[in-house]
Amino acid sequence: MKRFFLKAAAAGAGALLVSRAGFAQKKYDDGASDKEIKIGGISPYSGPASAYGTIGKGIKAYFDKVNAEGGVNGRKLVWVSYDDGYNPAKTVEMARKLVEQDEVLLIFNVLGTPTNSSIHKYMNQKKVPQLFNATGATKWGEPKDFPWTMGWQPSYQSEAKIYAQHILDTKPNAKIAIIYQNDDYGRDYLKGFEDGLGDKGKTMIIKKLTYESTDATIDSQMVELKASGADTFFNITIPKFAAQAIKKAAEIGWKPTHYLNGVSSSVASVIIPAGADNAAGVITAYFMKDPTDPTWGGTPEYNAWLVWMQRYYPSGDIKDSNNVYAYCAAQTMVEVLKKAGNNLTRENIMKQAANLDLTLPMLLPGVNIKTGPDDFFPVERQQLQRWDGKSWVLFGKVYGR
Repeated sequence: MKRFFLKAAAAGAGALLVSRAGFAQKKYDDGASDKEIKIGGISPYSGPASAYGTIGKGIKAYFDKVNAEGGVNGRKLVWVSYDDGYNPAKTVEMARKLVEQDEVLLIFNVLGTPTNSSIHKYMNQKKVPQLFNATGATKWGEPKDFPWTMGWQPSYQSEAKIYAQHILDTKPNAKIAIIYQNDDYGRDYLKGFEDGLGDKGKTMIIKKLTYESTDATIDSQMVELKASGADTFFNITIPKFAAQAIKKAAEIGWKPTHYLNGVSSSVASVIIPAGADNAAGVITAYFMKDPTDPTWGGTPEYNAWLVWMQRYYPSGDIKDSNNVYAYCAAQTMVEVLKKAGNNLTRENIMKQAANLDLTLPMLLPGVNIKTGPDDFFPVERQQLQRWDGKSWVLFGKVYGR
């Protein structure tokens, strides 16, 4: 009898070892191995949105830092990033190359709404993660219909509603003029703004004009917007045109209450080209610590970011908030890879991305990263800030949930 129990115990222990071994077994999809994790990126290193190209370079710099410190779970991060010039047709070409030729594990932080839209269905058909898109379009938060796509930053509609609420609270009889990019990005912001104003928006908005991302300037639109008699301006533009709008408004003597979408709040790529004095009074919403804000200078979080910039991205501009964006987005991606452990399948990557609850050092106080199986919006909080001629100054409460 005693021998039977010993044999049974031994058999049970063996089964447990097999079970544990099975649990710890490494699982890989294309792009992952014992030695590396291959990640694809597409950025506008050229073209009308090239100001955002620094994000792709910043991501590489952060991955270089991680690799220098031993990688993620002992694996090196390989960043394969291509230029699409902010051209959706080129984005499709580059995405196919990354997935079908380079065989990346996932595509990360592709820049732009029209560009991401062009590969949205393809990525989901291929069941390859299209993760943490660098755009706030609401369509990136639809896990039931598009389970392989997730955004990262606050949605454009939620941001625009903050501006609408601020206008209703502070200037309920405003006469509003709007310029917006004639694509999904511009229309997404516009919808959130109009929804936020509600029925009053029908009388408050007196002029709406569009521009194309391929246009040379928006000078004529700015002249027409001033002529409308508007005393409030919602500026829905990418950096090149945001700088033009601020500068032209000053040239023609138009001084409305100016709301600028947060994607164009970079001091380096928008405010300085427009003229720092010209931008005085501009209001925007943001969720990260601006590197030009003296509030953060000298803090451990800012110092760590600055050391990283100086060591791994010395050619980058420390006044450019897009480099803070790259830092935070890359940290989020690394956290997902760490959580995935040795199960580096595309399915598990999405599972871990949809199970985040963390704070990052360069996010504003009160802003966090939180996702769930039915919540594909990682960042949902932000705060208003106003340009005082030298830096962005935060004011008011933190909006969002």
